[in-house]
Amino acid sequence: MDHPTAIRPEAHAVFNPEKMGKATIFKSERIMAGLNSFEPGQEHALHAHDGMDKIYHVLEGSGVFVLQDREIAMDAGVMLVAPDGVPHGIRNTGAERLIVLAILAPAP
Repeated sequence: MDHPTAIRPEAHAVFNPEKMGKATIFKSERIMAGLNSFEPGQEHALHAHDGMDKIYHVLEGSGVFVLQDREIAMDAGVMLVAPDGVPHGIRNTGAERLIVLAILAPAP
């Protein structure tokens, strides 16, 4: 994708019936922006990043952010920051598709 340009991130969502879909919107040495797309019932298992912070912003759908010690309800407009080393994941508990913008810094 050519940048800089204005886009609607959700238009670039990729869905996979077998597992969470991923699409990279932008990547440099400093930052990566991408989409995590979930069919109902799909999840991104609990994991952590060393030396990287991640911001999740829900664009469409609903579900839960899974953290090491709890779950936090999410729906469109909600944002969560997963700092370096904090275990996190996502589960689509809704009946509709879930699209989450993920911003990682530094880029993987």
